[in-house]
Amino acid sequence: MEQSDATAVAQVRAGNPDAFRVLVERHSRHVFRLTFRMTGNEHDAEDMVQETFLRAYRQLHRFDGRASFGTWVYRIATNCSLDLIRARKRREVQQPQVADEEGKEMAAAAVANDPTPERLAYSGELQELLRAALEQLSPMERTAFVLRHYEGMCIEDISRALGVHAGAAKHSVFRAVQKLRRALEPVMGPAK
Repeated sequence: MEQSDATAVAQVRAGNPDAFRVLVERHSRHVFRLTFRMTGNEHDAEDMVQETFLRAYRQLHRFDGRASFGTWVYRIATNCSLDLIRARKRREVQQPQVADEEGKEMAAAAVANDPTPERLAYSGELQELLRAALEQLSPMERTAFVLRHYEGMCIEDISRALGVHAGAAKHSVFRAVQKLRRALEPVMGPAK
């Protein structure tokens, strides 16, 4: 029988730290997917998963149950990723970054089986434009976009994860989409 998140949280609070493993196993894949899409790097995403669950464990006494544990831990993952993105931007200002070969290899592996050379070139160009466009978004816009369009979260959950009003979350998603459309227009053509 699978225990609920609320039961696992209660057990951890009652002094059973092993119950936290249930929460980690249940939510780590989703947290990784979110942090990978936000950071764009597998190693950073793995670090963010560890940091997320470490913070969640240390701050479990602050979890009040108004939102689900999953939404709460998404908020922590979002904050960890935003912290990393901000720190990365500060480092890039001080020291230009060399292209990430590992990221390019992962992108090439994600392309469909036996693509034509034209499709491969188009896909590579589109992916590079999208990556660059995502990096140009503000951290709030990027996070809202990833949560909405990659994770499929509703605006209410996004607003809780970001700690903002629903209108602000919706506006961030809207601005991100508009900026990405403009950035991808050279390849995709004008939006209809």
